[in-house]
Parts: sequence; structure tokens; C-alpha cells
Amino acid sequence: MEERIKVLLCEDDENLGMLLREYLQAKGCYADLFVDGEAGYKAFLKGKYDICILDVMMPKKDGLTLAQEIRTVNSEIPIIFLTAKSLKDDILEGFKIGADDYITKPFSMEELVFRIEAILRRVKGKKGKEITMYKIGKFTFDTQKQVLLIGDKITKLTTKESELLSLLCAHVNEILERNYALKTIWIDDNYFNARSMDVYITKLRKHLKDDPTIEIINIHGKGYKLIAPEAEAGR
Repeated sequence: MEERIKVLLCEDDENLGMLLREYLQAKGCYADLFVDGEAGYKAFLKGKYDICILDVMMPKKDGLTLAQEIRTVNSEIPIIFLTAKSLKDDILEGFKIGADDYITKPFSMEELVFRIEAILRRVKGKKGKEITMYKIGKFTFDTQKQVLLIGDKITKLTTKESELLSLLCAHVNEILERNYALKTIWIDDNYFNARSMDVYITKLRKHLKDDPTIEIINIHGKGYKLIAPEAEAGR
């Protein structure tokens, strides 16, 4: 692997887990190994990982539950499940949760590395297409200059306002999960940061009030949704 990536590896078979970790490290990765889902989730909250490899059957917290909790924090991080051949229902459930891939035991470690590389190439390709301009309703939002334009009116945004509006635009007419926004912008989803985000949402609503067709609504227990009749992204 050309880039040194960081892997969250959760596998309750310690022997297999250690073999996988050693193989991944030999291939140039950082790999943190955990033998139960609870320990894996705590590590995920503290660390910064590029990909998660999760065994489906684990003590304390199984892989499917762990993946769901990871998705509430980061909806985009790639997830690969390790599963037994007989667990077809688990595979289907994994894809419903948002798994990127799965591999059945026993498997070739070389194949696992190949799948990791393929997924990360795809993710990197998406990230490489950085959006610098959004058209939302009558507004133009320049993410680089951090300004909102409507007619002759120019509104300069703070960095936090710009980052939050960028996330809302990236999920326009979809739910932006509250925890994901907090982890992405504020790093920590504690009470004070959550209240701070509420304040910035209120500020963004005021900035966007000149176009009545646009609104930011609260989705109870989940997050926010930017509703806009027209939303186009440019570079």
C-alpha cells in the first residue's frame, strides 16, 4: 500500500486477530486490534481511522451493533465485515447498515488487503472531488471564500458557519446526522459543543432568510435537514 492507513480491527479470535494485524502492518498499515465490540467502539471514538474491519460475532457488542454505532458518528468511514459462510442473514443486515464489503471465513489475507485497497481508492476518488461552490435556491455559497451571495448582497461567514453549511449542502434534502456533524466539525459530541452547533444553525437560518424557499429543519432525535428546491454543486 502506498499510503500508511489506519485500520480499526475487531476480531474476537485472538490468534486470527493477531495474524491479521501483523499481516496488515507488514503491508504498511497501522492496525489496532480489539477482541470485543465495546473496546472497539471506545477506540473508534478516541482514534482517527481510515477503515473498520469488524467480525460479526463478538462478545459484549456484536459487529452489526458496533457498525450501527460507528455510522451514527461517521456515516462515511468504510466498513468491511468478517463473517462465517453460514451467516447469510448477517451479510444482508450488514449491507442494510451500510457495509462497504464483507469477506467470509476462512479467507486469504491477500484478498482482504486487495479489498481494503479497492475501497480506499474509491473513497479517495470521491474526496478528491472537492466542491468549492454550491447553488442553493437563489443563493450561491462559495466554500473557499466563505461567503453567501444573493443578488448584490454578500454575507461573510465564520469558519464554523461555513463548515456547517458545507455539510448541510453536501446532504441537501437529506438528514445530516447530529453526531456526525459534531464529530466532523467540533471533534467531540459533548453537551457544550451540541449547544454551540444549535447556535450556528440559528445563525445560518438568519443568513438564508432572504430566500423563503430554503429552510433548515430539525429532525427530532436525528439531526437537521437543509431543504432547498434547487441545489447544484460546482468546482
